[in-house]
Amino acid sequence: MNPLLSHLQPYPFERLRQLFAGVTPPAALSPISLGMGEPRHPTPQFIKDAISANLGGLANYPATAGELRLREAFSAWLSRRYDLAVDAGTQVLPVNGSREALFAFAQTMIDPSRGQPVVVCPNPFYQIYEGAAVLAGATPHYAPSDPARNFAVDWDSVPDAVWQRTQLLFVCSPGNPTGAVMPLSEWQKLFELSDRHGFAIASDECYSEIYFRDEPPLGGLQAAARLGRNDFKNLVSFTSLSKRSNVPGLRSGFVAGDAALIKAFLLYRTYHGSAMGPVVQAASIAAWGDEQHVVENRTLYRKKFAQVTPLLAGVMEVSLPDAGFYLWAKVPEALGLTDTEFARALLAQYNVTVLPGSYLAREAQGSNPGAQRVRMALVADTEECVEAALRIVQFIQSHTA
Repeated sequence: MNPLLSHLQPYPFERLRQLFAGVTPPAALSPISLGMGEPRHPTPQFIKDAISANLGGLANYPATAGELRLREAFSAWLSRRYDLAVDAGTQVLPVNGSREALFAFAQTMIDPSRGQPVVVCPNPFYQIYEGAAVLAGATPHYAPSDPARNFAVDWDSVPDAVWQRTQLLFVCSPGNPTGAVMPLSEWQKLFELSDRHGFAIASDECYSEIYFRDEPPLGGLQAAARLGRNDFKNLVSFTSLSKRSNVPGLRSGFVAGDAALIKAFLLYRTYHGSAMGPVVQAASIAAWGDEQHVVENRTLYRKKFAQVTPLLAGVMEVSLPDAGFYLWAKVPEALGLTDTEFARALLAQYNVTVLPGSYLAREAQGSNPGAQRVRMALVADTEECVEAALRIVQFIQSHTA
């Protein structure tokens, strides 16, 4: 048995299941879950049609690199979305969702024989970063964040001795769970650090198409191009159809960036058996080629957040994120509850599930930056999310009256 498996932390939803053990929610209230970030808007019909029209592909083994027309669909979307010129032959690859790819990329990049490798990641963070680092034989380093700046990562506080051992950096913009978008100045800092110390940057951008400002979020490759780094040196971005197109079960996304890293990643994936099936490829080509459904999806989220956020802001510290579909709310001090106690009591009394923020972070530099926060995924329809918000308001008011 791989001994590194014993170093993996329980996944947040397993911890949530244990937290809720023995809780009996009121039967008179229908259950509403804001806990898991699983898109629940309807899958566009044209994507379903593309699947059914291409079922003949089930009879064929797929190539790991994917069909050329699929890679061309990726490049065309990057051109429209970010005004980038990306080579479909050497700078993009299909992946089975960004989660799978983020994990596999660490296995490709980490050399455990070279001096106690480190993987740096934000804190709070998506737990796959940590697990990928551990199973690749590296030590995770949790870069601290500043709650006063919407949990922006304080990269300057990472010791130089850590950067010297760093082989991979995970970033997430728009961020999970905060929804914060990294500005160009932050990207410039990270590129300079990468040039100095030689580590690769994995940019998780799966929430890039759900945003609330007039200007769409800056992407990592876009930032590199603006800074004259048109070869995307040591940078790979990861994106997915799950949130953009409401197809989490399709398990479809792509990576793009540094051709040398993409070449190595293709070699790893060829042996790992990570090819995307022909049916999924056909549906993916259709999805990446259409923007109207993305605009409609984004409009649904904007309307939903516009109704829910003010309700919650009346009783707790919470604000509209830059992007993504999460609210990152602070548990009111007047309640006298920890974030886990808040989540358990809310379920027990009002049958609403939220995820404790401490489950999305690690104790580091003397504190857990997710403590006393809860993450709310506004993925259900507007009516259900508004109802959940009203119940949360009632819960807080009943304990603070």
